[in-house]
Amino acid sequence: MATDLTAPIYTDEAAARAHLERLRWPNGPVCPHCGVIGEATRLAGEAHRPGLLECRACRRQFSVTVGTVFERSHVPLNKWVLATHLMSASKKGISAHQLHRMLGVTYKTAWFMAHRIREAMTDQNPGPIGGEGKVIEADEAYLGKVETPVPSSSRKGRPYLKRDISKQKRPIVALVERGGEVRAMHMPVVTGENIRDALVRNADRASRLHTDESRLYPKVGAEFAAHETVQHSAGEYARGDVTTNSVEGFFGILKRGMRGVYQHCGEQHFQRYINEFAFRYNNRVRLGVDDNARARLVLLGITGKRLTYRRIGVA
Repeated sequence: MATDLTAPIYTDEAAARAHLERLRWPNGPVCPHCGVIGEATRLAGEAHRPGLLECRACRRQFSVTVGTVFERSHVPLNKWVLATHLMSASKKGISAHQLHRMLGVTYKTAWFMAHRIREAMTDQNPGPIGGEGKVIEADEAYLGKVETPVPSSSRKGRPYLKRDISKQKRPIVALVERGGEVRAMHMPVVTGENIRDALVRNADRASRLHTDESRLYPKVGAEFAAHETVQHSAGEYARGDVTTNSVEGFFGILKRGMRGVYQHCGEQHFQRYINEFAFRYNNRVRLGVDDNARARLVLLGITGKRLTYRRIGVA
């Protein structure tokens, strides 16, 4: 069922604020200063901005956006809620230029809003995927030109590059639990040590590990319940239930979005874009999460995060 983008929460700031308050404070307003629940008075009148509350315990003022990625923003809250829905519902992403046209804000504002929403999509403490009887698929992909060569101690400080820097691409490593979630990360250099670190931190070693024939995986694969491979170089893409099709499918969505929608992003922002695609993949329809539920999850993820224009790394 399509979402009605003319609904009050997308067109009226008061309705958007009430929607956000219901999501963030289901048991009553929570003071971000002292943590007391349900002990706030709503301040009304022309002397106070809409949505302002005062805590009766610590006597400090706050609103529903304090302590979130929306804090100190002059963009109307209904535009934030609409932008959140658009980014949540767009499988391959939505460009800042498109947000700028649909929201009626400047391109610079739309770009910054998109980065704040990506910050809300980022899971700060993701748990391990997989487990006994489950399959983890692992693979690497390369996308976008490297902007910062990585010095290598084995090369006496010279950059670690296999070929000319203008042709070197940024590595991405992804781990997918078959039928479940993904963990994806940008690595300056892909080595066996880096791969092992990613697998140990993000995957339960009681899982079966499926990879291609890359020499990066046999050593760490021995730490898992089983390590099975497919020979892509020989044209083999599945052997029984041994395959890496799930992780390849995630890479396909990521590459189409980055090439067709975003087209370019600075290397300093690359991980945040990867997190956006991982969030939508981890909260897809197949896992029982529709567009509206996904947008609500983003709004629940705005708490405890701040992203200023200076910190985002625009220089």
